[in-house]
Amino acid sequence: MVDHRGSRRRRWGSAAAAFVVLALALQGCSFAAVDPEAQFDSVENAVAGDTADALSAVLDEAIRLSGASGGIAGVWAPWAGSWTGASGTVSFDEGAAKVTTETPFRMATLTSEMTCAIVLKLAAAGRLELSDQVSEDVDWIPGLDGITYEQLCRHTSGIADYYPHLEDIFVSNPERPWSRNELVAAGMALPRIGQAGEKVSESRTGILLAAMGAERRTGQAWSDLADHEVFGPLDLESTSLPSPTASGTGLLGAYSAGFGADGKLDCTVRHDDSDQSNSNGGAAAGGVSTLEDLRRFSEAFATGALLSEDVAAKQWKTVPVGGDAPTWVKAGIGGQSYGPMRGDAGETAGVLTAAFTDPDSGLTVVVVLNNSSPPPEFVREVAFALASIGSKADGVDGREAPLVELPWSLEQATAKMQELAPCADVAVAADEAEAAPAA
Repeated sequence: MVDHRGSRRRRWGSAAAAFVVLALALQGCSFAAVDPEAQFDSVENAVAGDTADALSAVLDEAIRLSGASGGIAGVWAPWAGSWTGASGTVSFDEGAAKVTTETPFRMATLTSEMTCAIVLKLAAAGRLELSDQVSEDVDWIPGLDGITYEQLCRHTSGIADYYPHLEDIFVSNPERPWSRNELVAAGMALPRIGQAGEKVSESRTGILLAAMGAERRTGQAWSDLADHEVFGPLDLESTSLPSPTASGTGLLGAYSAGFGADGKLDCTVRHDDSDQSNSNGGAAAGGVSTLEDLRRFSEAFATGALLSEDVAAKQWKTVPVGGDAPTWVKAGIGGQSYGPMRGDAGETAGVLTAAFTDPDSGLTVVVVLNNSSPPPEFVREVAFALASIGSKADGVDGREAPLVELPWSLEQATAKMQELAPCADVAVAADEAEAAPAA
């Protein structure tokens, strides 16, 4: 007679072990859902009429001035409702599809905010301190002594940004793959901007180092950390960091003017960067998202909805940016404050993005343009123009419009858009040529 009890015990032991592994996996994937919009008690209403027309006009002008084929924008004013708009086509290809408000796009350096949100979440959970030196974790790269996670995310590390040094390569050879160590080495080889903690200066190099440190500290990849700490809690189903070998298929296209022999933009040349490796930005600028996802993230990031109260307070204990910046521009951890609006504007090869939220009123603005010929300050001014219009939207359903004191006017923002558009004359000439009667 064969005794099956041993085999049953072995099968049960294997099943029990599998159950424990599954339980631990589920526990590791658990997170508290966060709805950042709930704190604003928003009305459900589509902003229309003159306000919607004015918002659409700003988006169309931004597309024209930047030389983009299309763009996407949204304005959410909790007391008045929301407006979302899309204009143009996803690319300059003949027969290209029209852009919609659901078209996914590259986030550019708004990806850095997500990396710093991960760092802040780890700090809130006690898994690292913002004052920890990144050299404790990234111990294979020399020259990091004395630089903290806070300084990396506040952009006060003194480490130079690799992007300006390599931008012409990213634009002209977008499909080239890059390793993080290669990009970090490029940034570390450049002269320091200043001593650690001395000066605010954007550095994708610093953000990549923060991501590398967080991964080493936790033993988890960036994508896993992002899923658990940010994407999952906020239900960001359309946001990710694609594989470095992924193509740009299905995304809003990406374009930029060429660079001349003198290193200056040549607006008569247009590079197609639509098929590019996101490895040129990675955890600093390589993410993709959608308008709705980026709105949710912007609201959470600006209000500290994902964080403990003490870490949220540290995040927005700002310092002056200095230089030529107005006194109302200050740096937080991972983002900046512009008057009452918190967030940032940025670029990657072929794309400009901006996302800002006022944590008090809930006013939120997101903009995406698929041409990076203008500097990121251009899309910031586009967002400022949209915010100026949105802040004056009339309340509905008995709501009273709050006083949102923006330190800029619509006229100032639109004038800045003109000033910051290096290829505006080319766009105007093209419009005039198209409108001219045939000979």
